[in-house]
Amino acid sequence: MSDFAIGLASFPILLLLLAVRVPVGVAMIFVGGCGIVLMNGWTPLISQLKTGPYFQFSSYSLSVIPFFLLMGQFAAKAGMSRALFQAANVWLGHRRGGIAMAAIGGCAGFGAICGSSLATAATMGQVALPEMRRFNYSGALATGALAAGGTLGILIPPSVILVIYAILTEQSIAKMFLAAFVPGFLAALGYILAIAVFVRLNPEAGPAGPKAGWTERWSNVLETWPVAAIFLLVIGGIYVGWFTPTEAAAVGAFATGLLAVLHGGMRLPGLIASLKETARATAMIFLILLGAELFNAFLALTRMPMEAAATIGASGWPPVLILAAILLLYLALGCVMDSLSMILLTVPIFFPIVMGLDFGLTPDETAIWFGILALIVVEVGLITPPVGMNVFIINAMAGEVPMLETFKGVLPFLLSDALRVGLLVTFPGIALWLVRVLS
Repeated sequence: MSDFAIGLASFPILLLLLAVRVPVGVAMIFVGGCGIVLMNGWTPLISQLKTGPYFQFSSYSLSVIPFFLLMGQFAAKAGMSRALFQAANVWLGHRRGGIAMAAIGGCAGFGAICGSSLATAATMGQVALPEMRRFNYSGALATGALAAGGTLGILIPPSVILVIYAILTEQSIAKMFLAAFVPGFLAALGYILAIAVFVRLNPEAGPAGPKAGWTERWSNVLETWPVAAIFLLVIGGIYVGWFTPTEAAAVGAFATGLLAVLHGGMRLPGLIASLKETARATAMIFLILLGAELFNAFLALTRMPMEAAATIGASGWPPVLILAAILLLYLALGCVMDSLSMILLTVPIFFPIVMGLDFGLTPDETAIWFGILALIVVEVGLITPPVGMNVFIINAMAGEVPMLETFKGVLPFLLSDALRVGLLVTFPGIALWLVRVLS
């Protein structure tokens, strides 16, 4: 069997292990390790395991991950989600579907200080679901809007997945954050428009709530000032040169923790719980990073990514067609894999292919643009059947809503995502505009 064939055969084996619920990091370590032994024997594997993890995890840039995760934990304890939802609700709740629109706005605001889609969906679901139940929203609209809104946590900076993509491809984290702003805004706007169309076709699905006065509206907006202050401190501090991304994440975690103590009433048990959950999530991510490193070292031995890039580059196919095929493959993988695993598994294969194509952009712009597209399609995977982790979380919280209803509810948002991806593929400048202006 050729090296290329061995590399190709590793993917169905890996997917089979994932299908029988072997943890992603363990599956990657097993397949990558067996592949290295099969090709070169035990000595290279032992050498890789001896030095690889140390050099990988001693990287200063990786310390940004636990800080952003801890920031999200503290944000949930601080009660920011309720303030954000209420501020959006007093402005939009009197419209048909307005409470669902407010949930999207709350998810966008919470995503700006959280960086995790699952945490955004779960936290906002606790706040918004009871309100939508009170006004007799349909189960499909209520759960579908929250599942889709949760995906904004992965796109709107700061985003853990964006950080990992930047590290993998040696891109600037600050530029990746800049490039995500406009697509993140378009995502929130597209979801709100999807709700507006949904309730126009089915008015009973999202009844209007009472109209709030101007005094109540502005007082609720003022209550969200800590969120805006922390966001400006973290993201603004990076761009004006006050902090590196890692320092900004540490400052954000400290400020959010202080707010959780003073405003959210967090005490020692809450602090310990936040630290434990951050440690658990960090360990999971780092195990997957270790597995991806070993699996990618095996793929490099097979030369499969390089040969695939050379073959596709010489095929004469239009670059946009190749990109579309890659994005469709991401959608297919999203049905069986989580977002982090998809990024770590596929970027070493797809990135060289995309960088070898001519889109009329500089290499740095191509890398940033592809990262945003990949992130959006990974985000779509969070609400795509049959896995759709956000769908499962929100459906479990809703309790009485059938799973089929929730998947029906996310269909308008999937259509919005498809239109957004098409727009960004056709006009790369949408994602690159802020990078070009501010860099």
